[in-house]
Amino acid sequence: MTTDCANCPLRRHDLFKTFSEQDLKSIQKFKVGEIKVDPGTPLLMEGSNSPQLFTALRGMGLRYKTLANGRRQVLNFVFPGDFLGLQSGLMDEMGHSIEATSHMTLCVFNRSELWTFFRNHPDRAFDITWLAAVEEHFLGEAVATLGQRTAFEAISWALVRIFQRGEALGLVTRNSMALPFRQQDLADALGLSLVHTNKTLSKLRDRQLANWADGKLTIYDLELLRSEGQVDDDPLPLRPLM
Repeated sequence: MTTDCANCPLRRHDLFKTFSEQDLKSIQKFKVGEIKVDPGTPLLMEGSNSPQLFTALRGMGLRYKTLANGRRQVLNFVFPGDFLGLQSGLMDEMGHSIEATSHMTLCVFNRSELWTFFRNHPDRAFDITWLAAVEEHFLGEAVATLGQRTAFEAISWALVRIFQRGEALGLVTRNSMALPFRQQDLADALGLSLVHTNKTLSKLRDRQLANWADGKLTIYDLELLRSEGQVDDDPLPLRPLM
């Protein structure tokens, strides 16, 4: 059964802006269906010209770029509510790939209708532009992390950011959340070796700041971890939802 936009489970989370009735009708008209995918399924491929755009309704994934020699740079992690494929919609092809790392449910939109949607719903078009700006801001913070934070600071920063999104999406229970990624994914995101990442995670565990094992992230002292990662304590901004 396809989820009606009026009954979208993401709408109950405070992370997302509220919808007007007109917003709901316009998005419901833009949406053409849903698909479910298994872990490891490519959603969008670098260099491809996908006819579809997606919103992650459930599950998590990875955005990454692959070099000519096969090495991979993880750009960021996909969470429920993220809008996927905008780059292809605006630039005709993807500059990076997106892959599911857990079972995912995706809302599907036709890319061919994007410009019509922009023209008929300028407020929603602004929301999509805002999402692109947020991605740019995050990548700027990630670059600063790659260049200026130590491994301990970088991993602390990443775990805080991940945990913040998890809390805002109702994925955290008793300071723990499911995290269906590999240590290699985190290492690739932060430009670290797997060995260095593993040793740093062990230090975080030994200091009773955080533990990531068996697909579960537990944060024992969020404020101290935030301090170690030099993460500001500003609340997450309200996000539009497509």
